Amino acid sequence: MKTRSLPATGLTDLPVGASQRIALISPYAHTIMLFRGALIRDLTSQGHTVYVLAPDYTPAIREAVSAVGAIPLDYPLDRTGSNPLRDVHTLMSLWRIFRRLRPDIILPYNIKPVIYGSLAAWLARVPRRIAWITGLGYTFMETESPSFRRRALQQLAQRLYRIALNTCHAVCFQNADDQQEMIARHIAPAEKTALVGASGVDLAEWQPAPPVMNPITFTLAARLLREKGVVEFAEAARVIKQRHPNIRFLLLGGLDTNPGALTEAEVQQWVQAGILEWHGHVPDVRPYFEQTSVYVLPSYYREGVPRSTQEAMAMARPIITTNAPGCRETVIDGVNGYLVPPRDVAALVQAMERFIGQPELIHTMGQASRKLAEERFDARKINQRLLEVMGIAP
Repeated sequence: MKTRSLPATGLTDLPVGASQRIALISPYAHTIMLFRGALIRDLTSQGHTVYVLAPDYTPAIREAVSAVGAIPLDYPLDRTGSNPLRDVHTLMSLWRIFRRLRPDIILPYNIKPVIYGSLAAWLARVPRRIAWITGLGYTFMETESPSFRRRALQQLAQRLYRIALNTCHAVCFQNADDQQEMIARHIAPAEKTALVGASGVDLAEWQPAPPVMNPITFTLAARLLREKGVVEFAEAARVIKQRHPNIRFLLLGGLDTNPGALTEAEVQQWVQAGILEWHGHVPDVRPYFEQTSVYVLPSYYREGVPRSTQEAMAMARPIITTNAPGCRETVIDGVNGYLVPPRDVAALVQAMERFIGQPELIHTMGQASRKLAEERFDARKINQRLLEVMGIAP
């Protein structure tokens, strides 16, 4: 039988072809099929039993998960709250679920599922506990003068992370910045970490499309958080519209409950001023990316590797994004787009005007984006690396 030592864990691969019970723990249901669909299909096609836990299933999402051979299950989670009693409820609920299901492997992602999923799995004696850090998020963002509450939450989150990750057999990261920071802060043991890369996209589903050249259109798709650079995008759009009235700006994304969330009134002010078009949350961004010339993500949120940028690259769109952890993984500056400093509206405007003044860059840099997506962000290749860490690679 084939065996292989897992990166940093000391565990060995399970026998090839052996069916495993795997629990994937998600922070919300609506992105499961979009972000994890390819991984779930790979696991179920190999004969594994896959449980997909989420706190907010709808009948349609439950049906979609079942359609790819996985088993959708509910668990309670207050994703953005800080009530310790609710978090204890999450921990104990997951412990009871694991005691009942007896999974062989758990794979949580996002901060609360990683913390409480890992601890619950350790208490339930799940044999293999693999944490997947898909970005450090709001908790690890640096601000000039953080409030006492924010500092306290950051310290608490880091302590909980440290305890939880020490119970795991492996900790997977999407970018090297996050991996190095978690090691430097002594939160993740260096010997347990593995860099697996971005979640990736199914390149067969995300095909190149001819770029829109008239009018030149800049698009941002993100949850409406200040840290995603939405305000900077709108301010850059305001400046560009004054100089080039025909340029079009699309904003895609729903309102959120995070501390940095924008209000509907704030977004509507930009719409009413004619600065941008807001289409809210859309279940499929492809029709909007087909209307796009250049994709823009001015984020200073602690991204893993932004999914929306990978999708835009797969559709052969040039990228403007920030020289920040996670975001910088998607751009070779001057090749498939431009990197700008975080929170710098002037630099964002300058990058946009390069495409307006030299529209031929939209095509050449877009082609470079597709090539880079094929090299770095093919979900099948990335899933293979993740399965190797989990010990179940075929």
